Amino acid sequence: MLKTDNKSIKVIPLGGLEAIGMNITAYEFEDSIIVVDCGLSFPDDEMLGIDLVIPDITYLKENADKVKGLVITHGHEDHIGAIPYVLRELNMPIYATKLTMGLIENKLKEHGLMKTTRRKVVRHGQSINLGCFRIEFIRVNHSIADSAALAIYSPAGIIVHTGDFKIDYTPLFGETMDLSRFAEIGKKGVLALLSDSTNAERPGYTMSEKVVARKFDSLFAEHVKRRIIIATFASNVDRVHQIIATAHKYGRKVVVEGRSMVNVIGTAVELGYMEIPENTLIDVEQMKNYPDEQLVLITTGSQGETMAALSRMAASVHKKISIQPNDLIIFSSTPIPGNEKAVSKIINELYMKGAEVIFQDTHVSGHACQEEIKLVYALTKPKYAIPLHGEYRHRKTNAGLAMSMGIPKDNVFMLSSGDVLELSNESARKAGRVPAQGVFVDGLGVGDVGNIVLRDRQHLSQNGLLIIV
Repeated sequence: MLKTDNKSIKVIPLGGLEAIGMNITAYEFEDSIIVVDCGLSFPDDEMLGIDLVIPDITYLKENADKVKGLVITHGHEDHIGAIPYVLRELNMPIYATKLTMGLIENKLKEHGLMKTTRRKVVRHGQSINLGCFRIEFIRVNHSIADSAALAIYSPAGIIVHTGDFKIDYTPLFGETMDLSRFAEIGKKGVLALLSDSTNAERPGYTMSEKVVARKFDSLFAEHVKRRIIIATFASNVDRVHQIIATAHKYGRKVVVEGRSMVNVIGTAVELGYMEIPENTLIDVEQMKNYPDEQLVLITTGSQGETMAALSRMAASVHKKISIQPNDLIIFSSTPIPGNEKAVSKIINELYMKGAEVIFQDTHVSGHACQEEIKLVYALTKPKYAIPLHGEYRHRKTNAGLAMSMGIPKDNVFMLSSGDVLELSNESARKAGRVPAQGVFVDGLGVGDVGNIVLRDRQHLSQNGLLIIV
């Protein structure tokens, strides 16, 4: 599976390069295509009435006979959220680690696709063969357990696809990133490294999850007389786990609000990724049986999502929970680029209800900062660098890091979604484009709404509508 002279592999990102979200990349060699990740993104403010944006897989459908499988790096929505929609158009087997597969199966059950979808759970360190490719799963740290980088062995050479990662030398749960394996693969000769760019603008190292654990402990100790509400990402299993552990330490009961949060916790417990002390979790209806100082609520809505539980509490439209003046509300997240205004609106509404809101030092990122990104370049020593996962500015900074590590400028590629990059050990070139505009999901309609409809909706929102009868 090592490189063969004059053989080239095509790298085709179908999403994830213009903004955070909708990550999906195809790798093609002769009659074999593998797809890595299949995420969604959320609509911009101008996309009126749009619920989700999913990848355009026209190229994959046109080459369906070549597609050997879908390989997933981890279980975040921007990497798995579009799977049910894509499978309706192109059925292919899915390969993922255990927790990631559990989260995918939740979606397949919801969409009635369990019986028609082939699935295989893969362990870290294990390899699978798909067509002419061999794909090895490598353990990395991220803000969700069971995350993996991929070493993709092809006749053209080895490609390392990091997925989302950070280097945490002291993780709260699980093991450290398998840096030694990256080094071993680097010694074999890496054709290309496609790496996470999200935090490429941040110098230094990403802090360990243990920093947040200490902050939670101090906040719980300081506010023993108050009800505590914590908003975080539903998929951040380790973060939710440590919140529950801290609540148990201080004798508090835990209420989980938000359907996605409930589903993720249920899956994590079922698969052995989370242990919850007996009698710690209670239903929202049982809250009335306990004083406020004995309660912790873990909720969705950390990104200001309109229909999430915390947003409904802030707007006084939640049917069962009202914000009280004595509440302490902790945002254990940072706004995803584009969500800052929505998050600020929620924080203001919570303050107006008399609650105290804390959002400093209560979150650490799941993405690598500059020194971690540089370390992976140093270990893998790739011939070509292709920054992934981020806005243009993030990827441009990552490209600069690659060049600072000795990769020639001509070997660093800033791609756009839809670009086709042909790589071989002798040369690299952009060889055209494929459709990759994104497909709008509007209620039950997938792809029914285009730019003209969005333009009309914008006009209606600004100018109104006059009907003469």
